[in-house]
Amino acid sequence: MTAAQDASHLGGLDPDAVRAALLDAADLAASHTLPRFRSGLAVDNKLSDGFDPVTDADREAEQAIRKLLAERFPAHAIIGEEFDDTAGEGTFAWIIDPIDGTRAFITGVPVWGTLIGLTVNGAAVAGLMAQPFTGEVYLALPGEAGYFRGGQHLPLATSAVTDLAEAKLTSTSPDLFDRPGTSLAAQWKAVSSQALTTRYGLDCYGYALLAAGHIDLVVEAGLKDVDICPLIPIIRNAGGIVTTWDGSPAENGGNIIAAATPQLHAATMELLAG
Repeated sequence: MTAAQDASHLGGLDPDAVRAALLDAADLAASHTLPRFRSGLAVDNKLSDGFDPVTDADREAEQAIRKLLAERFPAHAIIGEEFDDTAGEGTFAWIIDPIDGTRAFITGVPVWGTLIGLTVNGAAVAGLMAQPFTGEVYLALPGEAGYFRGGQHLPLATSAVTDLAEAKLTSTSPDLFDRPGTSLAAQWKAVSSQALTTRYGLDCYGYALLAAGHIDLVVEAGLKDVDICPLIPIIRNAGGIVTTWDGSPAENGGNIIAAATPQLHAATMELLAG
C-alpha cells in the first residue's frame, strides 16, 4: 500500500504522525503503569454490586494519553475507559483503555495491556496494544500489522486453522457468558466443547496472540468499545476476522468473535446462533 493509500484510509492523516502518536502515547502510559505493577497499590471498585477494579495507574495513564492526543490532534474526539468522552469535529476519534485487564494488573499477571486506537467515521483504522512489562508492542496501520520487542520486528499473521476441532480458543472468563438477566452459557459450551483447547484470563493479550498466530479463536460477551476497537486493525491486518456474534461490525463492542480464518469464524458464528 502506498503512502497516499495509507493516508486515504486514515482520512487524510499522515500515517507517520498516527504511528508516532500511538507509540509515544504507549510509552507515556507505561511511565505510569509499569512502576505500579506488582507494587501492592490501592484498588478501588467502580461497582456497588460486583467488582470492577480501577487504580491510580488506570486514571493517570489515561490522563497522560488524553493530554498527548489532545495536543497533537485538538479537533479529534477522545473516548476512554475512565473519564468522560471529549467531543471532536466528527470524523476522527481516539479510543483508549489505559489498562485493559485491570484484574490481571492487580494480581501481578503480565497479560494486561494499554490499548489505543483510531477510528475514521466510526471504522477502526489503526490500533496498538502495548505490554510494557514484557516490552511487547502490537501495532497496526492501514496495510500493515507488526510485532515489536526490543530490536525485534516481525509481521503479524494469523494461523491457517479452519476447523474448530483444531482451534486453540480463549476467553477472558466463563463468567462473561453467565451474567444476571442474560445467560449465554449454552452457546459458549457449544463452542468450547468442540475446540482443541481453551485458555482463560488473557484479556487483550489473547487477541494479540491471535494476530500473531498462536491462538486461533477468541469468543467473548459484553465488551465495551474500548475493550475491542483498538484491537480490530491488528486482527484484520494480520489476516483475521472480527465481528459481533451476528456478523455486525465490532467497533461498538458487544458479543465478539475474533477468528484466524473466515471458515473458522463462520463455523463459530453458526454454533453461537444455535
